[in-house]
Parts: sequence; C-alpha cells; structure tokens
Amino acid sequence: MGTRDDEYDYLFKVVLIGDSGVGKSNLLSRFTRNEFNLESKSTIGVEFATRSIQVDGKTIKAQIWDTAGQETYSVVPCRAITFSLYYRGAVGALLVYDIAKHLTYENVERWLKELRDHADSNIVIMLVGNKSDLRHLRAVPTDEAKAFAEKNGLSFIETSALDSTNVETAFQTILTEIYRIVSQKQMSDRHENEMSPSNNVVPIHVSPTTENNPKMQCCQNI
Repeated sequence: MGTRDDEYDYLFKVVLIGDSGVGKSNLLSRFTRNEFNLESKSTIGVEFATRSIQVDGKTIKAQIWDTAGQETYSVVPCRAITFSLYYRGAVGALLVYDIAKHLTYENVERWLKELRDHADSNIVIMLVGNKSDLRHLRAVPTDEAKAFAEKNGLSFIETSALDSTNVETAFQTILTEIYRIVSQKQMSDRHENEMSPSNNVVPIHVSPTTENNPKMQCCQNI
C-alpha cells in the first residue's frame, strides 16, 4: 500500500546552490523536518529531502536537492558533468548567500551563470540572503541584493534557518510560482489542442452523382 507521501498531483525538483557554509543544508532541514543543526558540516556529494504542500487544492510534492558548495566541488573531476546531472529536471532553484559574508554574495553572479549554463532556461530562480539573524554582522545591504535580483529577473527574500524567519515563505513562494507557470502552460496547451484544425474538422457529406438525371440537350429539332 502507498503512503500519504506517495499521493500528490505535482512533483517539483528544486535545487539549492551557493557557496559552502551559507546554510543551504539547514534551510533544507528546516523546511522539510523543522530541524536546525548548529554543528552541521559541509555537505559531501548530494542529498535531498521531500515535503508536500497544498496550493489551490492541489498537493505539490517538493523534492529539494542540496549539494556541496564551491570549495568542495572545485576539486571534483568532471565538475560540469556532475552539475549537469544535479540540475537535470529542476524547475526551481534557491540561490543562497550569507548576509554576513560579502564574498558569498559576490559569488552569486558566478553561481547564476553556472545555473543558466546547465539548467533548463525556464527554471524559476529565487535569490536568498540567509542568516538574517546576524543583523549586527550584516555585510550585504538588503537594497543592494534586491536590486541585483530585479536586474536579473529573480525573486528575492532574506531568511534565517536558525530562527525559521521566512524559510516557509521562501519555499512556499517558489513552489507556488512554479505551480502557476506549469498549470497555465497546461491550460494553454489544452486550449491550443482544442483549437487545432484536426479537432475542428466539420465533416461534409456529398451525395454521390448518378446517371439517372435527364440530360439537357443543347439543340432541338424544330
């Protein structure tokens, strides 16, 4: 028998990307298990977890993928191939930086290029400034990050996996946006199919000709 977790209307793969140490793993664990680990170590390889949410009465199952940050992957051979597989099938991405470490924000542009090189061109991307609880150590102004997001067509939010601030909102927002895009495309495809010539052919029945009808003569004897 299947479990409740097996019952869903849509399955969306969302990837977490960004430098090592920005809190990607804790964002994942906070959203999927409501857990936070102060002693969490850098992710080695790839891991993922799932959680289902409701949007417009539909069950959306999110499959959230987390991977090692830049430092770890830089020593792995065939990095491009590895990332190609990581991004395959992803419909959403959270591009994460640490608001207290400006270098992680500077590297966002490089991560964005890598994402656009390897992921689907229609992927939904959200820029996430994590560790908003470290206000006293802030190194990345909110307005600066927001302007970068707007310039690059990304949504933007600041979160804290430590105190749960905006974590739920971040995932709910991106999953809802993905759902809206997918459902609108389905409606558009359905409409196009209904309007296609093959579905609007009206059969025309033509009576067969017969040889029984009298023929008119062009000339008559007077």
